[in-house]
Amino acid sequence: QVQLVESGGGLVQPGGSLRLSCAASGSIFSINAMGWYRQAPGKQRELVATIAKGGSTNYADSVKGRFTISRDNAKNTVYLQMNSLKPEDTAVYYCNADIKRGWYDLFNNYWGQGTQVTVSS
Repeated sequence: QVQLVESGGGLVQPGGSLRLSCAASGSIFSINAMGWYRQAPGKQRELVATIAKGGSTNYADSVKGRFTISRDNAKNTVYLQMNSLKPEDTAVYYCNADIKRGWYDLFNNYWGQGTQVTVSS
């Protein structure tokens, strides 16, 4: 079994910061791309940021310059540092990863359970 467990969400005032973490655990041989997505009430899930195993990153235009994605390959963990938060950043944030469980396996896509981020005064 493979699990992605997010942490770090919460309530923050506009202009504030939060750091999300997502740790992958279980039977893991290799992790390729990791990323963060979010879903606001009544909206579709959208990409926030992704990071390749080698470290190259991709961001949604709405978060460029404010959010930073990083990963620790030794810990199978991905982070999202969120600064200058705005009310429109309010959403459930989901971790995503492409994971291979064995050398013989293909990469499969996994999701975390989500963590709520609320930006409000």
